[in-house]
Amino acid sequence: ALGTTGRDYLHRVRSAASRMSELIEALLKVSRVARGDVQIETLDLSRMSADIVAELRAAEPDRQVTVDIDPGLAAQADRVLVRSLLENLLGNAWKFTRDREAAHIRVGVEADGRTFYVQDNGSGFDQAYVDKLFRPFQRLHDDARFAGEGIGLATVKRIVERHGGTIRANGAPGQGAKFMFTLDEQKQEEQKQEQKQGSEYYFEPK
Repeated sequence: ALGTTGRDYLHRVRSAASRMSELIEALLKVSRVARGDVQIETLDLSRMSADIVAELRAAEPDRQVTVDIDPGLAAQADRVLVRSLLENLLGNAWKFTRDREAAHIRVGVEADGRTFYVQDNGSGFDQAYVDKLFRPFQRLHDDARFAGEGIGLATVKRIVERHGGTIRANGAPGQGAKFMFTLDEQKQEEQKQEQKQGSEYYFEPK
């Protein structure tokens, strides 16, 4: 039989073990992004974003969130990886607007036609710490208010980099955040050509 102190110790050990398991799984998720081939195809980012938002609404039907998605958003990219990218960005926007009475999320593209963005009017962040956003387990918000593993944006950064693109973020405390990313098609084609040339070099015809 355990006394009060023993039960308290046991609870702490179980909580620590559970948390460690979650962190290990989070690291594995980030690691998986860096492995495997990138399968490039034409993607309808507008439709993909709408599907993700529908899933978020189904999970929290009581939330009132206005979501505007520009029509015709398209990119040449890997379907599975970009789906994960949008799930993380939209999931964060959904989470960090939880305290807003008039929550608003927008998915669009800049005037250059190739820089996509996900913007919200949520809790935002201090721009001075923007570099920490994309590091694993670096969180700028209170765990009690906004639960998470701290690897979502690190995963997003890896996905963007696997496509030869870049990502940046702007924000201010209490004024929302905007995440802008590119999926560099030209660099993707160069990488494919390099891989093809490498194969021709190492595997001579009989």
